[in-house]
Amino acid sequence: MSATTTTAQQQVAVPAIPVREIMPWAIFGMLIAVLAVYFVGAEQGAVALFGGEAIHEFVHDGRHLLGFPCH
Repeated sequence: MSATTTTAQQQVAVPAIPVREIMPWAIFGMLIAVLAVYFVGAEQGAVALFGGEAIHEFVHDGRHLLGFPCH
């Protein structure tokens, strides 16, 4: 090994992302999250937007996992 060791330090430039570019994706993500919480937490018959029990049964285990009561 050499007695002197030189290390090259590189400057990493972090690009700035304008809010204008992030906002549509943030709105889309929030819409998906709100829809997921609705279907897991509120879609259960009396306040259902869709008839039948298909959606309720599809999200049934997730509902209990997240602590939403359903029966």
